[in-house]
Amino acid sequence: MNSLFTFSTLQSPRTALIAALTLSAVLFNSSILFAQIASGPMVGHVDMREARVWVQLNKESDVSMKYRDVENSRVFQSATVRAVQQSGFAVTLIADSVEPGRTYAYDIHINNRPLTPVNTQRFKTQPVWKHRADMYPSRLIAFGSCFYVNEPGYERFNREGAEQGYGSNYEIVESINKMKPDAMLWLGDNVYLREPDWNSRSGILKRYSHTRALPQLQPLLASTPNYAIWDDHDYGPNDGDRSFVLKQDALDIFKTFWPNPSYGVDDKPGTTSSFEMIDVQFLLLDDRYYRQPNERTDKPPTILGDHQVEWLIDALCSSTATFKIVCVGSQFLTSNVKSESFARAPVERQRIIDAITANKINGVLFLSGDIHASEFSKLDRPGAYPLYELTCSPLTAGVSTKLAEYENTNRVDGSVFAENNFGSIMVNGPKGDRMLTLRIYNVKGGAEWTRIIREAELRIKN
Repeated sequence: MNSLFTFSTLQSPRTALIAALTLSAVLFNSSILFAQIASGPMVGHVDMREARVWVQLNKESDVSMKYRDVENSRVFQSATVRAVQQSGFAVTLIADSVEPGRTYAYDIHINNRPLTPVNTQRFKTQPVWKHRADMYPSRLIAFGSCFYVNEPGYERFNREGAEQGYGSNYEIVESINKMKPDAMLWLGDNVYLREPDWNSRSGILKRYSHTRALPQLQPLLASTPNYAIWDDHDYGPNDGDRSFVLKQDALDIFKTFWPNPSYGVDDKPGTTSSFEMIDVQFLLLDDRYYRQPNERTDKPPTILGDHQVEWLIDALCSSTATFKIVCVGSQFLTSNVKSESFARAPVERQRIIDAITANKINGVLFLSGDIHASEFSKLDRPGAYPLYELTCSPLTAGVSTKLAEYENTNRVDGSVFAENNFGSIMVNGPKGDRMLTLRIYNVKGGAEWTRIIREAELRIKN
């Protein structure tokens, strides 16, 4: 007889009682026999014919996903994927039977056992919209950078010698979720690797896992498409560059935790990618994998590397999007050479600006993070529209209260906001007169700064 325990009439009353109590305890805590979700699920890249859903478990198991069209209740199932220790028991599931412009509810199955959702678990595929109507759909994209989650035992010490966490105001992600954005864009420093973390694959995995499991974060992850770039703190050491010896492990873990549409270009590794939402294209750049060390002076400084610069120019030239939003962890337009910005690589930056000008590329805007405060920059170009950059930082990490003291000759007066914050871009308006509404919000979701940029303002005049 196969069972957890076998009882016999020959057992003494004491032995039988102990066995019965042990069995009762095991049955009462039966959940410990099964794998559970450690964090997520999280919606990643969603397009017209495919959607990606990420989830992390607490032990090795088979994972799959069932998803159904909420209007006709037709049910589909993803392929089964094995969650293994090497990847922190995290997997990405592919919904490959979806149709454009439909809303799907999904459930996670572990070892063929369905799990009851804790949060709303839905995604909506991109619609077919070109050549359909003069009115283009509206979209709201939220974004932010510098997301620090405290962990006792791994925090900084203050002047009194007491441990003091660098993160706060985690409810900011709840404010983002209340806005119900069509996508969330993480602009780098999405986790903060500490000294015990970045010198081992295990350490990087543990930090990513700890940050991703924040309870306040789970509702946003479960029903909003999430995209990410990285910066130094989710790449490796502070101000990390191409010399970091574990950069391949860091990239592998980034790819494991962020189900972006792609990783790297021109057969070269990295986090570079791109995605579109209606008539907006987001170009996601990698400012760490190929970055030259700041201290090296025998060659002109580079941040992106030649192949990535060429890809960016090509992608901007070939894009048919009304707005082309370039996303990079380091500030692009600031004149502050003391920061980890493109002011330290002026030749590479000017090459990109000159190419945008020479090729008469319309609709370009930059998004960045990193500096622990937010600001808006404007660079005038003779004979062309100005280039703009919105820098948004930090979500939960410590705030820099001295940004206004740092030189940035391209800063727009009144645009500095030095508190924990997040941003959004609303894209709306009719064909030919689309507009971007840029906003910076405080922790509770109140708008602190707003700027509207119309399509015509980012267009070369003939």
